[in-house]
Amino acid sequence: MDKLLIRGGCRLEGEVLISGSKNAALPLMAASLLTGDALRLGNVPDLRDIQTMVHLLRGLGVVMEQPTPGTWRMSAEGPITAVAPYEIVKQMRASILVLGPLLARFGEARVSLPGGCAIGSRPVDQHIKGLEAMGAEVVVEGGYVHARMAGRLQGARVLFDMATVGGTENIMMAATLADGETLIENAAREPEIVDLAVLLRSMGAEIDGAGSDTIRIRGVEQLHGALHQVVPDRIETGSYLIAAAMTQGDVTCRATRPDLLEAVLLKLEEAGCQVDRGTDWIRLQMDERPKAVSFRTQPYPAFPTDMQAQFMALDAVAEGTGTITETIFENRFMHVQELNRLGARIAVDGHTAIVRGTGHLDGAPVIATDLRASMSLVLAGLVARGQTLIDRIYHIDRGYERIEAKLQRLGADVRRVAK
Repeated sequence: MDKLLIRGGCRLEGEVLISGSKNAALPLMAASLLTGDALRLGNVPDLRDIQTMVHLLRGLGVVMEQPTPGTWRMSAEGPITAVAPYEIVKQMRASILVLGPLLARFGEARVSLPGGCAIGSRPVDQHIKGLEAMGAEVVVEGGYVHARMAGRLQGARVLFDMATVGGTENIMMAATLADGETLIENAAREPEIVDLAVLLRSMGAEIDGAGSDTIRIRGVEQLHGALHQVVPDRIETGSYLIAAAMTQGDVTCRATRPDLLEAVLLKLEEAGCQVDRGTDWIRLQMDERPKAVSFRTQPYPAFPTDMQAQFMALDAVAEGTGTITETIFENRFMHVQELNRLGARIAVDGHTAIVRGTGHLDGAPVIATDLRASMSLVLAGLVARGQTLIDRIYHIDRGYERIEAKLQRLGADVRRVAK
């Protein structure tokens, strides 16, 4: 099992090319099940989670081809099996996204209850609630969600108890092939939802309201193939900007979307960073120790939970004290213990972390506990004195494409080592 070895103290400077969004690409790939025509996706990142989805779709019978790096051609024209097995689904929660498309097009789906990062329960009850409202019979037995439908799904009003990104995506995809109109209320508003709607419309779906809390879908008889570019990864963008801020560097992120992370950019400016932006780039310059910032994670467009750990690393070396409240996932402070091993001063009280900035961190062996926690340890290692050795970096490989190569090009002393 590989590890990352980081020698801290290097100032980051230069340009970094941002990859396509993993969280956008996964539902886009699942949408290939909605048509027998070919779907072609570009700007797909080369990540562990993407490979898991490729494996899952191939197992279902989808023909998956990669004509060039970053491009996937998918065709669900041939025989498709409606069973997504535990052996694959346990590796990634996003596997549940095949449930809606399979049910809508083939009338049945049997999908294992998902696994993935241990950052909270994240139940699939809202997915099930939405499909049942559309007339499906859904039972959970033997660790599987088994959904059936005689004939076509029926358009319905789906009111989520809480905003759920995966639930919104599953119901959106299912509703494209339903009879009549489906109204999703309290829908998630994330940019990945909007990107999915753009693809589905290019496939012939009729969707209005994506990006708001109310989405309206009018079902059509069938969808067709399409060509689509995956939206840039806003979380990867924010992570490299924080790396520049913590190392008092000068980094420009290219091929990104500043409009997708306004809440993050505002917090970086509050920390004392100079942030300049264009249509598809963001430059961050920092020549002093950052100031601590406080925030509460909330659904988009507020501060994202996927940036919480990275900002905690920034607060750990900032001037002053930051208060961080996590409202999305109940177990998303598991990185605190590892950051404290590096010399951070972080105390947790329930869902709130108090981070008292310190002048320096010291390198030490640490263990990554989930995807974003992994990046917080990388960031801390970049500024820690001495060596930081990060174990279980398969978490990083789930969401950050070629991380050591990108950091090396910015001047970091980081390399991958075999265990």
